[in-house]
Amino acid sequence: MADIERPHLVYGPIGISFEAVSEERDREMEREYQQLSEMDSDPIGQWLRLEKAKGEFEDTDEVLLSLIVELHRKVDRLEKFVRGEERELIPLDSREKIEFVGFNSFELQKDIFIEGKNYYGRIEMETYPERDVPIFFQALNGKLAEIKKIHNRDDRDWSSYVRARERVMIREQRGAKKW
Repeated sequence: MADIERPHLVYGPIGISFEAVSEERDREMEREYQQLSEMDSDPIGQWLRLEKAKGEFEDTDEVLLSLIVELHRKVDRLEKFVRGEERELIPLDSREKIEFVGFNSFELQKDIFIEGKNYYGRIEMETYPERDVPIFFQALNGKLAEIKKIHNRDDRDWSSYVRARERVMIREQRGAKKW
């Protein structure tokens, strides 16, 4: 590819596991991508959506409700763990650190990508609740990648993370100017 203009990126240290998309694993990666997006389709999530649609939670504190729902989900995960029913994520070849983030792109610390290659990955989002965000992306060069496919909810969380990192950077720059 010709010289690629680097998009606006800010410092945003976060982890990612990834692997190049191949014909042999494409279906498996797509299946996991869909499953990880359906985190809200667990029984408590479905019940919550139905009750909200009926207007049952109009007088309820949203923050408290989401905390209780997440507690319920953690108990469910613990029960599954005890019974040996944990959901296994597919093993991916590489695990690296993202150094810079943008709204549709990111850049690794190391030069490891193959330019033009498509990859599947899981970003270790530091949101509440903490979770893995599945994405498909394309390498623009050895470090820089463009996100090609991300679920709506995950895109909102990713954008929030980028905006938060931008605010941190602005505060740091303002603080440096005072001295």
